[in-house]
Amino acid sequence: MFRSSVVVAALVISAFVASGGILAQQAAPPAPLLPIALQGDADRGKVLAQTCAGCHGVPGSFNANPAYHVPKLGGQNADYIEVALQGYRRGTRGHETMQAQASSLSDQDIADVAAYFAGFAGNAETGRSSASAAQVEAGGTKAATCVACHGSAGIAAAPQWPNLAGQHASYLTVALEQYKNGSRVDLVMNPLVLPLDDASIEELAAFFAAQPHLHNTAN
Repeated sequence: MFRSSVVVAALVISAFVASGGILAQQAAPPAPLLPIALQGDADRGKVLAQTCAGCHGVPGSFNANPAYHVPKLGGQNADYIEVALQGYRRGTRGHETMQAQASSLSDQDIADVAAYFAGFAGNAETGRSSASAAQVEAGGTKAATCVACHGSAGIAAAPQWPNLAGQHASYLTVALEQYKNGSRVDLVMNPLVLPLDDASIEELAAFFAAQPHLHNTAN
């Protein structure tokens, strides 16, 4: 499954670049980020993550601009958290607060924080959402393209990809919008999201939010 999904992604990227999309407008797209090849220390990560608790440790915490519920990290893949934090550190993920937080983290710090959140004990939860049952159903149909990487129920097929199940719908919506407008850069996601209209983005977010998995990390 992993090999076939990589081939599909490569074909999509080639077609997207040839058509003059966002990635084609960049003379030198940033290299894909990879998980950090260091063993994470969850105990040390717990200490480092104290600065994260003000947002990620408060159930229902809300980001003002853009407006979305702060993402849940409990049960998320450590490899993916490492990739995400590296993206904030190098600036290919657009969030000023997260960029500032990540800018001072070493590779070992990132590995430790990722190990802490990935191992945080909790029960599977659905995400906050105001979507209708019809939107969830429509999102499930449209999620067929996402299955190769994110799994049929939002549990990622490989650890460097995020689990989407149980994430807040508003966060997923904003993340997809950022992939579409290029403010969040990923060689696979940018071309896949570009054709989606607003309704499809909201339906996909509704579907994955309705699948139980990720949980809060409140102490």
